[in-house]
Amino acid sequence: KTGEGKTLTAVMPAYLNALGGNSVHIVTVNEYLARREAEGVIGDIFRFLGLSVGLNLKNKSIQEKKIAYNCDILYSTNSEIGFDYLRDNMESDINNVLMTREYGYVIIDEVDSILIDEARTPLIISNNVTSGIKFYRDADRFAKSLKSEHYVIDLESKTIELNEEGIRKAELFFKINNLYSNQNSFLLHFIKNALKACFIMERDKDYLVQNNQIVIIDQFTGRALIGRQFSDGLHQA
Repeated sequence: KTGEGKTLTAVMPAYLNALGGNSVHIVTVNEYLARREAEGVIGDIFRFLGLSVGLNLKNKSIQEKKIAYNCDILYSTNSEIGFDYLRDNMESDINNVLMTREYGYVIIDEVDSILIDEARTPLIISNNVTSGIKFYRDADRFAKSLKSEHYVIDLESKTIELNEEGIRKAELFFKINNLYSNQNSFLLHFIKNALKACFIMERDKDYLVQNNQIVIIDQFTGRALIGRQFSDGLHQA
């Protein structure tokens, strides 16, 4: 239960493991809690005991993150550590790798939320796409020209497919003979994303628009996931 002293109790095992030279990660459910503990009384206790305390947040630079990961005690969120791990595995420059220490010991605060609720949300890194803008625009125009009799929606699985009439309309719109031929698989991918963006994704439920940017809404917590993107081109669609 909240207020029983779990956070304070974690000081002793974290301290004992850090004394042995292990890297100790204390994982919280959001950046507010990570900052509060690292910069507050708990962090002061570790510093008084001679340990270095790092804070790893989304807006930190590569250099700041590297310093944080090299501290005796690291405070961060589960998602940020997960994304840092993925980025490290995609990094071609060894100088930009963040996690250079061996994995040692981890304490998870709000374990039910992190390992059960938020574990259902996959961590996916999407690259910014500048190519294919014409395809996105054409697919969007096509999707917005459709009526309900042109497609079939399964809201439970959040999938949408063109029916026979919709396929014929697509082939006329894009002036092709067979939408499902191998040579048109690239185009079909753009069309499916446009259909999902137009008819399945709901503004203020699945995403927000802030400063002309799409911001994903976490389906389990309702929080805005700033900096994340929908994968496979859906974000651009």
